[in-house]
Amino acid sequence: FAHELVRQYYYTQGPKDYTHCRYRHFLASQRKYNVSQSQTGRSNGMKMLFALVMVFSFITSFLLANSLELGSPAPQLKVLTDEGITLDLGEALSTGTTLVFFYPKAMTPGCVKQACSLRDGWDELQARDVKIFGVSKDTVKTQAQFRDKYTLPFTLLADTDRKIADAFSKPMIRQAYLFKDGILVWRDLMAATSKQATDVLAALDELGPDS
Repeated sequence: FAHELVRQYYYTQGPKDYTHCRYRHFLASQRKYNVSQSQTGRSNGMKMLFALVMVFSFITSFLLANSLELGSPAPQLKVLTDEGITLDLGEALSTGTTLVFFYPKAMTPGCVKQACSLRDGWDELQARDVKIFGVSKDTVKTQAQFRDKYTLPFTLLADTDRKIADAFSKPMIRQAYLFKDGILVWRDLMAATSKQATDVLAALDELGPDS
């Protein structure tokens, strides 16, 4: 419709041959402009994609470089549970299969989904004799409130001084670790929220029937 108005305008401005040439020139210029804009848009899009890939690669490399390595023994330290009881974490991880999952902050949407995913998968995880500990920088009181509010059937650890995070050589972000008899056998450095239990069960399947 816009092009038709332009065509009519040019054809009212002078002799037919002249105005027709002017109109064709206008169309050619418009096509060049559209191509240029399209190429610019694609170029900007590629630059943005490249930047995102680089950022993702940097984050992944950082996490891999600073996290507890597979095959590492369980960290040895004393920690506080949501009941205010001191727990020997190294001893707790020394036998059987144990999941330690980290979440940034209790009561926040993503952390609720992550914890409730494991709560909802509790029966299946228990059928495989998996113990679970959740860790965040929240206080004992907040961890207790979080556990009670969402009826979480596993123990939460209060890492207010970041001793646990430092022992795992990690920033306080969402991650998950599986230990078998005190040895790290699986880790997820960018752990899921609502699919946390699914991912852990899949890992157990890959590790074999004895896991």
